[in-house]
Formats: sequence, C-alpha cells, structure tokens
Amino acid sequence: MAGLSPQITNMIIILGMMQVAKKIPFDDPQVLNLCRAVYIASNLIILSIYLYIKTVIDKKKDMTTLKYVEPAPMGSSEEGKLVTTTVHAYDVGQLKNLMRSQGMGVLMMGVMHLYLKYTNPLLIQSIIPLKSALESNMTKIHLWGQPAAGDLKRPFKQAAGFMSALQSGPAQADKKAVEAAERAGRGGAKEE
Repeated sequence: MAGLSPQITNMIIILGMMQVAKKIPFDDPQVLNLCRAVYIASNLIILSIYLYIKTVIDKKKDMTTLKYVEPAPMGSSEEGKLVTTTVHAYDVGQLKNLMRSQGMGVLMMGVMHLYLKYTNPLLIQSIIPLKSALESNMTKIHLWGQPAAGDLKRPFKQAAGFMSALQSGPAQADKKAVEAAERAGRGGAKEE
C-alpha cells in the first residue's frame, strides 16, 4: 500500500473495518468495553505523538523568517494577505490545528457513541486518525526526521480532499507573490 494515496488507503481501511464490524458482537459488554479501550488508547497515542512533536518544535525553536501569501476567503473579491512569521510559530500553529481537529473528532465520536449509541465507528476511528497522525507533515518532519523540502516545504500545500475544490487555493510562498503582496500593502502583520 506504499504507492497508494492516503485517501485510497483510508477508503480501503474503512470498507474493510465495516465488514469486520459486522462480525463483532457489540451486544457483549466486554467486547464493547474492549473497543472503547482501543479507541481511548488510540487517542492517547495520538496526543502523546503531538505533545512529543511540540517539545521537538520548542527545542529546535527555528526562528527563520517565513513569508507567504495566505489565500483570500472563499467568495471574497479581495486579494490574499501577506503573512510574515517564523518557522517555529508556523509549526506551532499547524500543530494546534492538528490537535483541534483531533479534539473535534473525539467530540463527534463521543456524541455518536454515547448519545446516538453507534458502536461500529469506534473501530474505524481507532485506526484512521492514528494513521493520519503518523502521516501528517508535522510528524514526517519532527518525528521521522524528513527534510522540509518538496511537499514538506513550508507553507504546506493543502491536502487534496473532498472540499479542496471549494477553497481559494494554497498559500503562495514564491518570491514573486510575496513581493507583489508587499508592494500592494496587503497585510504584512507579523504573527507571533
């Protein structure tokens, strides 16, 4: 599966786990508690990965200046905003987004399982978020030690997904776009 995109492998995992979930007796309280324990363990592993990455980011404290043009909001006629920040601040912001996304997933799963009494998603949500955390750009750079070049060059390209067609495009970090934004006076406020 190394040559397949993450979206394709996610679909394969989801379809496979849906078939497995049909055979699991969720009526048995021990089985249900085991699935809950696996889900909680998966989320604790993800949290520990993100906290470890935070300590690595803070230890590196890369204060290299990073300039890019943030795309304008969807449906807006205005130009993109120039953002000047540091690699450290950018990485911390990206990590916060990953943690917020994981927290929202846990909240949604809590509502689905505790309020709506769905049990099958426990299995899928024990695997897919962990896989995504291990494949994220932040993990590739700070945990696996890959160089921040190519697809891992900051600012990160948005992953192609279902909603990507609705967004106004990726952040532009090329010199021409940054200089044009500086001349136009769009933004330029330093983020810290």
